[in-house]
Amino acid sequence: MLTRLVMIRLVPLLLLLACGPPPAAPAPSPAWISDTGTFQPGTPASPLARDYAATAASIIAAARADRGAYTKLVQLTDRIGNRLSGSPALDRAIAWAAQAMKEDGHDARTEPVSVPHWVRGLEHAAITAPVERPLAVLGLGGTVPTPKGGLTAPIVVVRGWDELDRKAAQIKGAIVLYDVALPAWDEVKGSGYGDVAPFRSRGPSRAAQLGAVGVLMRSITAHSLRTPHTGALKYDPAQPRIPAAAVTVEDAELLARLAEQGPVTVRLQLESQQLPDAPSANVIGELRGRERPDEVVVLGAHIDSWDVGQGAHDDGAGCVEVMQALTVLRRLGLRPRRTIRVVLFTNEENGLAGARGYAEAHASELPRTVLAVETDSGGFPPRGFSVEVKPELAPRTVARVTQLAALLRPLGPFQVTPGHSGADLSPLIPAGVPGVGLVTNDPQYFDYHHTEADTLDKVDPAQLADGVAALAVLGYVAADLPDRVDAP
Repeated sequence: MLTRLVMIRLVPLLLLLACGPPPAAPAPSPAWISDTGTFQPGTPASPLARDYAATAASIIAAARADRGAYTKLVQLTDRIGNRLSGSPALDRAIAWAAQAMKEDGHDARTEPVSVPHWVRGLEHAAITAPVERPLAVLGLGGTVPTPKGGLTAPIVVVRGWDELDRKAAQIKGAIVLYDVALPAWDEVKGSGYGDVAPFRSRGPSRAAQLGAVGVLMRSITAHSLRTPHTGALKYDPAQPRIPAAAVTVEDAELLARLAEQGPVTVRLQLESQQLPDAPSANVIGELRGRERPDEVVVLGAHIDSWDVGQGAHDDGAGCVEVMQALTVLRRLGLRPRRTIRVVLFTNEENGLAGARGYAEAHASELPRTVLAVETDSGGFPPRGFSVEVKPELAPRTVARVTQLAALLRPLGPFQVTPGHSGADLSPLIPAGVPGVGLVTNDPQYFDYHHTEADTLDKVDPAQLADGVAALAVLGYVAADLPDRVDAP
């Protein structure tokens, strides 16, 4: 689920030149990031940049020369595949990840978590009037089944909450189609995913409140080749639970055109099951700190995926990036003051049980968790960090992370903004843990997201290695600084 990162406000773009091989002693750059987080050509290097420039350059060079993350992703995707919570494939992925980190020399273990176990069954949909036409369909994650044998009902097309309310008199006994389009990718605004996803998560209950018997959701993508996109829904316990499924962009537009001309009837059949909760686990791997091992920097991603495709970008790429970041540091002999802990969270897509379980199991050490990082935006080129922290700490934390991001100038331009850090970090932020989300340049992400098309061939090994480099530098420096990244 990829919770996508929502940008709240932009700070100036860090237009920094790529550096060559690191010098024997770090030399000041002609342009650095000041202590206020602004780009000031000709100003002296910040202490952070002076102290860590050579080390960061060596980490970046090692990560870019390494293809270990891609090798791991091949194993995870081609040998294991998609990994929905409660599935045998997720169990195999958890065992594989723990073993892979042990083989790389890390202290690795699993921590038990109980997760929801929803199973997709037979799915079928078709237009029955005014024409007969099959519809490509994927049940939304967690949907209840249709009545035995399916249901047939007229559709009501809406494009927003206001239109849903205006058409309330038509909705009783109907199937509501949320024909809400995802905007095209914008370099400044991003995807717009956060504006559209609530129709998928809350739409079924909002329609049920008005008497609807089912929901169809236009897939959340701006580009489609008749591929449906699944994703989680969240039922309101005060409302009836009605079946809900995603249809393709093409089929949503066909239904809308037909509905403009007159009544349209659809037949929907879903045979999903909600089984008892299943045992699962978070996977933990550590590089112990040399001076303050009880203080922790978390590098996180989620090991589960939807039950379609291979979960390559979402979030197999994030898993192998954080795993390999730890390995690159260990092979370079870099052991920071604090412990760096990789956490592969289970059940991000349809429950966040892994995130809550981690927060509960580690509650006593959260005050000593100096930073938590999440990568869940695909294996695309890294282009920034989104910082989530208590409001009073935001200016100085953004400024410090901006200084740190200056070390990543060989990877390309970076921007650091306040904003959402990641779904799996959401239980940690209220406890005072600063959160950082890796932001990628991902205009194609929602072409593949939550579909059969999220497969290994969509991942570029060099871009994946750059993600390893960004996370390794961020993790190492944050763990090695004399004080916390959010310190005055």
